Amino acid sequence: MANNIFFFILVGFLAQMVDGALGMAYGVISNAVLLSVGVPPKNASASLHTAEMFTTAVSGLSHWKMGNVRKDLFIRLVIPGVIGGVLGAYVLSVLPGDELKPYIAVYLILMGLIIIYKAFRHVESRHEVTWHVIPLALLGGTCDAIGGGGWGPVVTSTLVARGHEPRYTIGTVNASEFFVTCAQVATFFATIHMGFWKITAGLLIGGVIAAPLAAIVCKKVPPRPLMVMVGLLIIGLNVRTLILSF
Repeated sequence: MANNIFFFILVGFLAQMVDGALGMAYGVISNAVLLSVGVPPKNASASLHTAEMFTTAVSGLSHWKMGNVRKDLFIRLVIPGVIGGVLGAYVLSVLPGDELKPYIAVYLILMGLIIIYKAFRHVESRHEVTWHVIPLALLGGTCDAIGGGGWGPVVTSTLVARGHEPRYTIGTVNASEFFVTCAQVATFFATIHMGFWKITAGLLIGGVIAAPLAAIVCKKVPPRPLMVMVGLLIIGLNVRTLILSF
């Protein structure tokens, strides 16, 4: 299965459908599959992020055309996200990233619970972009590179939990992710030996096919069920991560 490109096309398609519609989990899903078939953590993160350069480009453009991107939020996310991505990719190249996963998983489970709670009560939508976005993007970029995924779960979940409208949050986070991913891949190319091109190609093809479809789904789904789906997805993925860590 690890040598079957069609298997990874399917993985890339399903992961991008989830990521483009809910603003998260492309890396988390893809990384879980790669590790389960024996790909080393460093190479798994490098391979999926190489594919993600193309899928995030298509996804970000699709969200922009659908009117899901906020310029002010986008600007605040990109620069610190890129810095965090470079830092995380470098750390992963010299340290075992698995040691950090339990701590990230606990945080994300709490964020998932907060999102579900707020889905069933009135939350005043926030239109201002405050200072907290900058350190959040820095953390998200770092976690994304180290854990093979995390930009969406960290950034999207926090912003939605704080009252930002899911549609614009998801669209903007997806659009900014392209630049974060490019920075990570450049760092991986400079620090480790790149390989597993069949895996990268499969994830890329499947993700590019799914990206425009997922943007349409994001625009059509009402905010409340979208928030519940985001919360459940975060909790489910990170409970699994926490269990496997111990």
